[in-house]
Amino acid sequence: MTRGLATAMWAAILLLIAIVLVFAAMRVAGDVPLIAAGQDAESGSFGERYVTHPWLAYLHITPGVLYLVGAPLQLSRRFRTRHFTFHRRFGRVVLSLGLISGVFALAFGVPFSYGGAWQSLAAAVFGSWFLVALLLAFGAIRRGDVRTHRRWMIRAFAVGLGVGTIRIWVGLFALFDVMSLEESFAPAFWLGLTMHVVAGELWLWWRPNQNGRPRRVPSR
Repeated sequence: MTRGLATAMWAAILLLIAIVLVFAAMRVAGDVPLIAAGQDAESGSFGERYVTHPWLAYLHITPGVLYLVGAPLQLSRRFRTRHFTFHRRFGRVVLSLGLISGVFALAFGVPFSYGGAWQSLAAAVFGSWFLVALLLAFGAIRRGDVRTHRRWMIRAFAVGLGVGTIRIWVGLFALFDVMSLEESFAPAFWLGLTMHVVAGELWLWWRPNQNGRPRRVPSR
């Protein structure tokens, strides 16, 4: 049961990372030709913000994608045990990437949200939580508190991974013709990121120990 749940969790993580990578690649393919040619995107389109504010957008996207790709290695107990020196060094890189992406998520996502004020509020709330989690993780490891460091890194990663779930919600709203693309982003942000915060807390409740083992449930 435990092994099956862990396998399902890693499969879900890899799927969500794959979704993020696909959409990031689509974003680059659509934006870069316009940016390179000095052309404007179609007015009111989803990509207009990225072409108009490319530095803000891609200083969020690029380190964010690298963070999501690198973080699973840092959170893997097997990898951490076998390659501890690399884990420590690479951890500084991953944490720095997360902080850069988080700062520019606020700088880009709050004032230039596609879905209006409610999406801006979600970007502010969850973006701030992501940054706080990373900063607290950094403070904990500086004190040598590995258990607290691990817990805050898991919280940060759970939120970062929520970007993939946001895209799933947007796709579901479009598939069932619930609302327009623009209207779907605010609820997708709130649903997707809230789910990930809750999932992160449930995971930490179930596996609270430094060694990552599940909580023992007393037998009756």
